[in-house]
Amino acid sequence: MTDTEQHLLGKVKGGDKSAFRKLFYNYHESLFRFVAYRVKDEDLADDITQETFLRVWKTRNSIQPKKSFFSLIARISSNLCYDHFRHLEVRQRHESSIPDYGGSDTHDPEMINQGQVFQEEIQRLVNEKLPDKCRNIFILSRIEGKSNPEIAELLDLSIRTVENQIYRAIKILKKNLTNYL
Repeated sequence: MTDTEQHLLGKVKGGDKSAFRKLFYNYHESLFRFVAYRVKDEDLADDITQETFLRVWKTRNSIQPKKSFFSLIARISSNLCYDHFRHLEVRQRHESSIPDYGGSDTHDPEMINQGQVFQEEIQRLVNEKLPDKCRNIFILSRIEGKSNPEIAELLDLSIRTVENQIYRAIKILKKNLTNYL
């Protein structure tokens, strides 16, 4: 975390809209990609990203300028993703009790590319099997392409912690992907 980020967070806590705007522009794209990887829907990812920044602004009085801003928005967006998936699960449970007359199967197994299936399985495992901290670091490393020192700075962690979490994620994924390897 940089002194500039701490300074901006302090100003945002005081209600400075231009400081908030700078943080928004600095982090919007990274957060959007972070969320899009989890929800696999760009429109939904955009909504969650916007809601995350809205919540930061609404709760700006509780901001702790010495803590990583990306950790804060990653946690808020993760909670919003969980809320979305819980809501989706409830909706699907109720939809399954409604008979489907004349429905057609839109997924033809012959049309699905094996690579796409593998990628979807990896995304599912990342979202379901990895602990939060491990998942966040893995996404920043493997999807965002950030280096270990960059991740350590973003999340205010040691480089060794980042390395351990990436190792842990890969170990969990390998264990759960034995059918594909």
